[in-house]
Amino acid sequence: MFKKILIANRGEIACRVIKTARRMGIKTVAVYSEADKDALHVEMADEAVLIGPPAAAQSYLVIDKIVAACKETGAEAVHPGYGFLSERAAFAIALAEAGIVFIGPNVRAIEAMGDKIESKKFANAAKVSTVPGYLGVIESPEHAAAIADEIGYPVMIKASAGGGGKGMRIAHSRQEVAEGFARAKSEAKSSFGDDRVFVEKFIVNPRHIEIQVLGDKHGNVIYLGERECSIQRRNQKVIEEAPSPLLDEATRRKMGEQAVALAKAVDYDTAGTVEFVAGQDKSFYFLEMNTRLQVEHPVTELITGVDLVEEMIRSAAGEKLRMTQADVKLDGWAVESRVYAEDPTRNFMPSTGRLVRYRPPVEGTHDRITVRNDTGVFEGGEISIHYDPMIAKLVTHAPDRLSAIKAQATALDTFVIEGIRHNIPFLSTLMQHPRWREGRLSTGFIAEEFPDGFQELPAEGDTARRIAVAAAHMDHVLNLRKRRISGQLRAPELLSFDTKRVVEMGERRVELEMEPRTSGGLSIAFADGHRAYVESDWKPGDALWCGNIDDAAVAVKTRAIPNGFHLRHAGVGVDARVYTRREAELAALMIERKGADGSKALLCPMPGLVKSIAVKVGQDVKAGEQLCIVEAMKMENVLSAERDGIVKAVHAKEGDSLAVDAVIIEFA
Repeated sequence: MFKKILIANRGEIACRVIKTARRMGIKTVAVYSEADKDALHVEMADEAVLIGPPAAAQSYLVIDKIVAACKETGAEAVHPGYGFLSERAAFAIALAEAGIVFIGPNVRAIEAMGDKIESKKFANAAKVSTVPGYLGVIESPEHAAAIADEIGYPVMIKASAGGGGKGMRIAHSRQEVAEGFARAKSEAKSSFGDDRVFVEKFIVNPRHIEIQVLGDKHGNVIYLGERECSIQRRNQKVIEEAPSPLLDEATRRKMGEQAVALAKAVDYDTAGTVEFVAGQDKSFYFLEMNTRLQVEHPVTELITGVDLVEEMIRSAAGEKLRMTQADVKLDGWAVESRVYAEDPTRNFMPSTGRLVRYRPPVEGTHDRITVRNDTGVFEGGEISIHYDPMIAKLVTHAPDRLSAIKAQATALDTFVIEGIRHNIPFLSTLMQHPRWREGRLSTGFIAEEFPDGFQELPAEGDTARRIAVAAAHMDHVLNLRKRRISGQLRAPELLSFDTKRVVEMGERRVELEMEPRTSGGLSIAFADGHRAYVESDWKPGDALWCGNIDDAAVAVKTRAIPNGFHLRHAGVGVDARVYTRREAELAALMIERKGADGSKALLCPMPGLVKSIAVKVGQDVKAGEQLCIVEAMKMENVLSAERDGIVKAVHAKEGDSLAVDAVIIEFA
């Protein structure tokens, strides 16, 4: 077995590999760019080597620097994680030439399967069912449009060397093909150093299901069940689960055996994933093979009990698989949410900055419920503009699907992040969505269910009642503290106070009365006759209210606002203002403050780099016309005019680095 390995990656996957290596007694070496000098993976590793500037093309993607770091530290093997160099045959070759073991597949498998165009050709030759498309290299927008016309719309334009949703565009017309072709090539060049793209038929209402395979260097290959990855936005996975609610045992076996046959054809010898696009009728087509560890591998680990990173290391060291296909048993259900630094209310635009507060849920297993949080960040750390905006992967495992979903919802309620925008409100809303809970999924789920963008759930029913109880309890605690500070405890006759409260949550108004109990909790009577009993040890300043309401555990994220709190619970985010009845009467007379009119300017929706400006001063623009392109976290975002107008001033130029809400263009 290896004594020391280097992880050629960063963030949560580097931390993930380090944890397994440490458990196996293997020392680790981290590599880092100047932007990552204080990163968590650097702190966790036994050694760390600086490899260059923040840009990935000058650090994490430079093969010679990784090889040099291995030689400098004496690392015997390299785990590439995912992304970056993980599917580069040239990287595996360079390591072999330097006498360093690549903890990944053999070069033949990488070349045959790692390239999306070549993998489809190989699959066709192996008589694997594939999605209709053009497998050759496309040279121009006109060529792409001609191919799309022949295949039939809609089509998917994809980067050959792509992954993680980068370099992918769906097109429904010739015009969209031309624009998507340019954007896909540009993103592919920026992210992967390879601008080749191809076009294939986009299957309407599809599901994304993938099979995890695992092989060794002795010809053994098995499959470890499937993962459903249909909840996506911008072609990037948001929620994954294992197994899939679509498949029956017969379909699972058929997909698994096909994936194994394909892997054996290229002598596959490590962990890899064969991806399929599946119809609602359980038909399926080979999409691609990822010759690396997948982001969503934890859900497979939790339902099989197999540490995929450990098996990759053992395979690279020449060991045989320690299990056969008959040994693989699927136990329970696992759900994973990708926690991103992005603003779901602004079309999921990336958000950068400092993690002022980062308090993930408590990990571990209790009452057959497991909570796992794979992360590469820490409180006080920086979310950089240079890399993928993932903060963490929150995973829950339970005996059945609905229990795993409920556990995930509870864990999300206890996940506290402050300082940047993040997608936890969106993830929490998804966990409450009836269609998601019923398993009626497709890759168009988010677009179909949130056609006008993301809006948090309204405060209704039992959820509104729980939020009102938490708000009333916190108000009670604050009032007790105020009386202690004022010294009124010396006069017991002054301890009596108005027990009636009004909790306003947007348009919803809840009237209640509180009665302290000898046990230390509160009995709360609502105007409609309902009564709730609440206990909590919440203290002023705590970002999380945790307690029992009618003996049920409840968690509510809280932030103080005038006369109340901004609260988040079960997909609901609301300003809950707590008043006495007289205060409520006076508050109703206050004039509502309106925000500034931003209709005369184009504001930068996220911190990013200006790639191009498409207009000039005095130009007439029409609604929907492209104004500029801003790149953030490896994604190019086209900003278009919301209405007709005339350009009055342009305040940015190509190459400028802009903050969120910076004015880019003014209109007359």
